[in-house]
Amino acid sequence: MSATQHLLSLGHRRIAYLGGPAGAASNQARMHGYRAAMEAAGVPVPPDYVRTAGFCYADGLREGAALLDLPEPPTAVFAASDESALGAIQVARGRGLRIPEDLSVVGFDDTQIAAMHAPALTTVRQPLREMGAVALRTALRLAAGERIDSRHLELATELIVRDSSRAA
Repeated sequence: MSATQHLLSLGHRRIAYLGGPAGAASNQARMHGYRAAMEAAGVPVPPDYVRTAGFCYADGLREGAALLDLPEPPTAVFAASDESALGAIQVARGRGLRIPEDLSVVGFDDTQIAAMHAPALTTVRQPLREMGAVALRTALRLAAGERIDSRHLELATELIVRDSSRAA
């Protein structure tokens, strides 16, 4: 939700979602946040602005091209992974678009490449270390025969604003 809210706060209204596999729980959560932010802002989501494929660079290339081929392409893209965001950036650059002047892009994961890319990618940081620690503790408890009260735990994410997003 924070990624889409960020783009909305910059004045973007034509914001597309470039997601992962339709059935993946992580994709569904990210898409729900996108749709919730758009709805809260009263901004309609054209059906063609929601693309689901995968979390890979090649998916970003393919689905980014589909978004840019629309009669009214988006001015901003929220991608469900940094890899697919970078794919969308590459296809936009191949068409002569400038990032972020012509297209703002936000990713998800905060991988190392996000900070090293030019322009540095605005992205949502997942608490990977904390996620791993929780998973390890849970596995150890299960191995010891302990009962786990909850199988679902949500950890906070953080929007990392860098250079790939700017005002519309």
